[in-house]
Amino acid sequence: MSHESAEPGVFEMDLTLHEARRRAEVVAALGPHWDPPAVARAEEEALDLLYSGLDEQQLRTYETLVEAGVLPRRGAGRAAD
Repeated sequence: MSHESAEPGVFEMDLTLHEARRRAEVVAALGPHWDPPAVARAEEEALDLLYSGLDEQQLRTYETLVEAGVLPRRGAGRAAD
């Protein structure tokens, strides 16, 4: 039996239609009352609450994590200030 060297075949699949359908289903599942700006505001409010009232040791830990790139630096009036 001889083993001939053959070029590997190219397998391509266009998922554009599938991805468009998936995204449409996600948006439909969220419903008509889903408000992305309200969700973003609520997330910011939750982060503000999470980082409020930190003691000295917690602030040092926060700064260490920011400097290491683990956490993003919060803006003015936030924990890092």
